[in-house]
Order: sequence, then structure tokens, then C-alpha cells
Amino acid sequence: MAYISMGEAHRRITDYLNSYSDAIATQNGPLLRRLLSFSSNNPKLLSVADALNIFQDVSRLIRQSHETLVPLLRSLQCYKLGQLVDAYNSYEKFANAFIQEFRNWESAWALEALYVVAYEIRIIAERADRELASNGKTPDKLKAAGSFLMKVFGVLAGKGPKRVGALHVTCQLFKIYFKLGTVHLCRSVIRSIETARIFDFEEFPPRDKADEKLSYALAHCHPDHAANIRDVVLALRRGDLRLLRCALQEHEDRFLRSGVYLVLEKLELQVYRRLLKKIYTIQKQKDPSKAHQVKLDIIVKALKWLQIDMDLDEVECIVAILIHKNLIKGYFAHKSKVVVLSKQDPFPKLMGKPVGL
Repeated sequence: MAYISMGEAHRRITDYLNSYSDAIATQNGPLLRRLLSFSSNNPKLLSVADALNIFQDVSRLIRQSHETLVPLLRSLQCYKLGQLVDAYNSYEKFANAFIQEFRNWESAWALEALYVVAYEIRIIAERADRELASNGKTPDKLKAAGSFLMKVFGVLAGKGPKRVGALHVTCQLFKIYFKLGTVHLCRSVIRSIETARIFDFEEFPPRDKADEKLSYALAHCHPDHAANIRDVVLALRRGDLRLLRCALQEHEDRFLRSGVYLVLEKLELQVYRRLLKKIYTIQKQKDPSKAHQVKLDIIVKALKWLQIDMDLDEVECIVAILIHKNLIKGYFAHKSKVVVLSKQDPFPKLMGKPVGL
């Protein structure tokens, strides 16, 4: 670190405090977001951290109305010094005070800043846990971050324009739960979203637009990660059970470490549904009057073409599960070994409901 005079340190800290005050006074969300983003390694923030090591008595520079900045600056200083446990503790203290202020602001102008707070609390907690583990101590900061974010979720999950922020917090919570191996906790968050009516699935883009957006996301995914999920997406689109199973087997270790293997494994039912829908579509093109009558033997042949060996009894069992879970509408004609699909909406919309085996 280059030499910094006391005067220069004073100037850097004062500039930061003035920027924070201006962001609040003018309701400048993007500026406030940048001031809170430690992990971005913003040169301006790093220069403030260096100044804090020179100018120790920073509390006397802070006006009483912005006392919440004391733990924030303390966290920034510790973060730069690599004291990540102390950095987390101070950042959480600031975040609690920030949420109280956010609660009192009538509009949702500071949502961008809140997103950064939710992100940073997770990132700093993960790094703090690595520090604790390396020192032979029990890592507990990520769990604490999860508890904090649940409080934030509770603040946001009400009425008004701020509630959309709950969805961003949910993403951070899910990442924490997967990291900790407590995926079952995701269910309580999902139930809270549904109960609070934070959004309706009907508000999502139409299917063609959603497919366009997902295709864009997949095409622009980082090359190191795209291969992990591309085959899974293709399997869902094609109804290709063999491709799904191969993808799960090939990337099994990575999916297990990420805590998503069992979730992806449950996609098999979706793939069976897609396969049955493709058979139905082909039959409808050939003979619309009999499209709803799908012989189990045809499904067996389709699976065999995919190099999946199943007999009629196994296929009947799979189709029965699809009907039971309302993934398809229909019934069996057992004597003729035919599944008779409903003529009205044989493949009902999933509406975001979880599917389990």
C-alpha cells in the first residue's frame, strides 16, 4: 500500500460519507448500491479501506443521523485486512440498521442497494466460514446470514412496490440453503411467497417469450457451466429420457456437491410427460379423431428407440403416476392397453407446482 497522509485519509473518508449522504438525500439507488458493494473490489472502496487504517477515529466524522455507517466502515476495514469474521459481524450490524431505515422509506427507490446488501451478507458469510474452518472453529456465519435474510424477507413480503425485493432475497436464501445442505428449508420460503401472493405465475412471460429468455440465458451461460445443464434442458425439450439420465450420470459429482442432484432427478416425470405429449402431437397430425388414444405399446417402442428398455407394466405404472400427479389428464382402458387422454386440456399447465416421485 502506498503512503497515505492523514489529510488524504481524511479526504477519502469524508468523500465517501458525503457520497452516502447524497445518495440518501437524492434517493440515488445506483450510487448507494456501489457504496455498499465490497466484493466488487471497487478501487474507490479499497482506497477508503486504506484510509481507515490511517485515520482511526472515524466515528467523530460521522453525523449522528448516519451512525449506522460506523459498523459499515468497520466492516470495510476488516474486509480489506482479510479479517473476514469481524467483517461479517460488522456488516450484519450495519445491515440490520439499514433494513430499519429501508422500512421507513415510503418508496422502493433503494431496492438496488438492498439487493447488494443481501448479496454481500451471503458472500462475506461464506468467506468468514472458510476463515473459521481454517482456524479449527465451527463455521456458523452462513447460517446466521440465512437467519438475517429471512428477517429481510419478512419485511419485504407485504404489499406495495417493495415486495418484489423478496424474490431477490429468496434467490440468496436458496443459495445459502443449498450450500448448507438444508434444501428442505426452501419449501417454507416458497409457501410464504404463495401465501403472501408476492406474485402470480400468470404474470410471467408467455410460453414463447419464456422459452426465448431461457434460450438466451443458456446461450450466454459461462462456458465452464453451460455443459452441466445444457443436456438437462435439451432432455426436457425433447422428452429424451436417455439424454437426461446420461447428463445426470456424467455430472453427478458436481450436481451432488451443489445439492441439486435429487431435484434434477425428479425431472424424469417431466420428461415422460414431454415424451407422451410428443406422441400425442404426432398422432393428432395423422388422425385427430384418435389422437387422445395412446397405446402403451407405442410408448414402449418410443422408449426402446431411446435405448430405454421397459415393459408394458412399467410404462403403465409411469403413466399412472403422471395421471395421479395431474401432469396429464386421462384414464386407462386396461383391456386394450390404452391410455385415453382427456379431449379437453390433456396436458394441464404446471403453474409452478413442485413435482416429486
